[in-house]
Amino acid sequence: MSLLVVGSVALDSVETPFGIKEDVLGGSAAFFATAASFFTPVQMLAVVGEDFPQAHLDFLRSRSVDISGVSQEKGRTFRWKGRYGWQLNEAETLDTQLNVFQSFAPKLSELHRDAQYVMLGNIHPELQAQVVDQVKAPKLVAADTMNFWINGSRAELIKTLARVNLLFVNDTEARQLSGEHNILRAARAILAMGPERLVIKRGEYGALLVEKDQVFACPAMPLADVFDPTGAGDTFAGGFMAMLATAKQVDSDVLRRAMVMGSVMASFAVEKFSLERLKEISRADLHARFSEFKRLTHFDDLPMLDA
Repeated sequence: MSLLVVGSVALDSVETPFGIKEDVLGGSAAFFATAASFFTPVQMLAVVGEDFPQAHLDFLRSRSVDISGVSQEKGRTFRWKGRYGWQLNEAETLDTQLNVFQSFAPKLSELHRDAQYVMLGNIHPELQAQVVDQVKAPKLVAADTMNFWINGSRAELIKTLARVNLLFVNDTEARQLSGEHNILRAARAILAMGPERLVIKRGEYGALLVEKDQVFACPAMPLADVFDPTGAGDTFAGGFMAMLATAKQVDSDVLRRAMVMGSVMASFAVEKFSLERLKEISRADLHARFSEFKRLTHFDDLPMLDA
């Protein structure tokens, strides 16, 4: 099934306690597409500037990412600069330069309009709605958002949420969006806004999949080496959505495997800066870590206790 991602492609400058990287490949669409490309071809809709390195475009193309929807406009590429402390839980944004991304207006080709699975990256909710307007008959539309849109464009976001099937947020964003402190109450409140399913990303504590009648909790892989969490959430979404797009049908078992694969992809992404680790691994590595997750979470039923 065709998988389309609409979002940002950026040049990131990142500082963590383990080093500094300047102008490396980043952006929600780049992380998502790279992760998803391990399983299925991906169509990407984004914008870059004249200064965007050809090597990055060549890399994406080499991963079976259709970049025909990536327009190269006059001006500079979207740039983000951030710094992480030792806890690596949240970045301190030092500089944001939207550049050509400021006037990004997604226009889908006929090929893009036929996409069956659509990922709306972390862009303005009105732009997300414009994409939904243009796709013909998608099987599933997922969206990501952030505190900036929750606080500054809430009305537009609520309208968009009524039109998507699945939402990705972190736990802080879930509380902000819902006004509820308890994470399950927050999830129920968000589901009432329209999405059928909610994935709450909780960083080193894993992720929750919340549906109307059930909840699935997926842990994060315990890692000895975590260098850069930038893009981990988008990488998670890429693995998750690729699992859905390659399944014959989306049911409870598929969704749970998608959660684990999302966590697998994110666990690799954080082991090096930018997309460096994802460039190194193979499908065999993914399979091995997926099996590791299974061993990590497996346990037998509790025998009947005496009264």
